[in-house]
Amino acid sequence: MTNNSNSTPLLEVKDLHVSIADGTEILKGINLTVHKGEVHAIMGPNGSGKSTLANVLVGRPEYIVTSGEALYKGKNLLGMLPEIRAREGLFLAFQYPMELAGVRTWQFLKAAVDAIREHRGEKAFSLREFDRLLEEKREIVEIDPALIKRSVNEGFSGGEKKRNEILQMALLDPTLSLLDETDSGLDIDALRIVANGVNQVKGPEKAIVLVTHYQRILNYITPDFVHVLLDGEIVRSGGRELALELEEKGYEWLREPSASTGATA
Repeated sequence: MTNNSNSTPLLEVKDLHVSIADGTEILKGINLTVHKGEVHAIMGPNGSGKSTLANVLVGRPEYIVTSGEALYKGKNLLGMLPEIRAREGLFLAFQYPMELAGVRTWQFLKAAVDAIREHRGEKAFSLREFDRLLEEKREIVEIDPALIKRSVNEGFSGGEKKRNEILQMALLDPTLSLLDETDSGLDIDALRIVANGVNQVKGPEKAIVLVTHYQRILNYITPDFVHVLLDGEIVRSGGRELALELEEKGYEWLREPSASTGATA
């Protein structure tokens, strides 16, 4: 873990409150600071608000920010259109990746990469250049080359869909990656491959926020910080050892008033 105490945060979430259309409040004052080079794990049971946080940061429209702010590279993230957030280096790996019938995977990937390059003032890749890059990144996640010729995620197994998400991450080279339960539904071999892909993509100028129920993926991707989200609030933050404690005790002990006092994020 690097010492970033004096550097500008890559992501700074301040007192973020989020509701859905019927007025139900999902996030109840989230504070989170992420610097370059860091891996943050956000853990919690179903319904705690973990995925909501990730989706709000990338601009899913069904969530309503009622107060608070989120700064990305010092800029107002919540004021950016979702496509601008992506072009500025924000990436979300979905818990349930969508199928896009009729859109070939390699075409989808090239269009996404070219959009990022255009935003940076760079030329689009030629087909030969992109094929070379795609093959390099495909090997990282050990995905069958035949799948790249299919429609996006169509006929893919659960593990193949997750590998395809990490392939997108490797190609787009985002500054901030939000991984929403990337370990969900993976067997041990697929988990290892996906985690290896994540580890090869991360670096000192990037950061990862990893949303998960369980600590098993943290056996492969070592977090610098672990945050526990319960009922829309971060009730405890710590290091890798906190994830191990959660594995042993579960989450209920953190609902006790004495356990959550002094929580930081």
